[in-house]
Amino acid sequence: MTAKNKLTHFDDGGNARMVDVGAKGETERVAVARASVIMQAATLKLIAAKTAAKGDVLAVAQLAGIMAAKKTPELIPLCHPLALSSVDVKLSLDARRRAVDIEATCKLKGRTGVEMEALTAASVAALTVYDMCKAVDRGMTITEVRLVHKSGGKSGTWSSGPRASRPRFAS
Repeated sequence: MTAKNKLTHFDDGGNARMVDVGAKGETERVAVARASVIMQAATLKLIAAKTAAKGDVLAVAQLAGIMAAKKTPELIPLCHPLALSSVDVKLSLDARRRAVDIEATCKLKGRTGVEMEALTAASVAALTVYDMCKAVDRGMTITEVRLVHKSGGKSGTWSSGPRASRPRFAS
């Protein structure tokens, strides 16, 4: 394994470690993650009409995603606690695919990236949709949890390609 391909969370002896980012320069960093929850058409209609028994599914899932991004270092071992400057979670409905689509964007100026925060936000928002609707649709599927964009730091900008630019998410 070359130095470039080396896993950073292990020392030379194979022991887990938190990466030392103290010598890194601060840069503006952004990460965008997405997820989808596929469901029955009737479940999507309940969400759209805001008539789910537990309340406004999209509003609660949005808040859960934002809160989750802030809690990432408590959930994922070896993640650095970060001073996030912005967390934005958008949810949209796609009737054709019977899906709730989630996009989470995290930003900061710091020494390490925010990919895990964005992925955690999207994942927890999807889990919240599932939790709020499971009484009527236990067959929902959480799918396509993925990082679609990151920028900042030494590695620069990365995007996942054509999927990153799909016009699925409404403002």
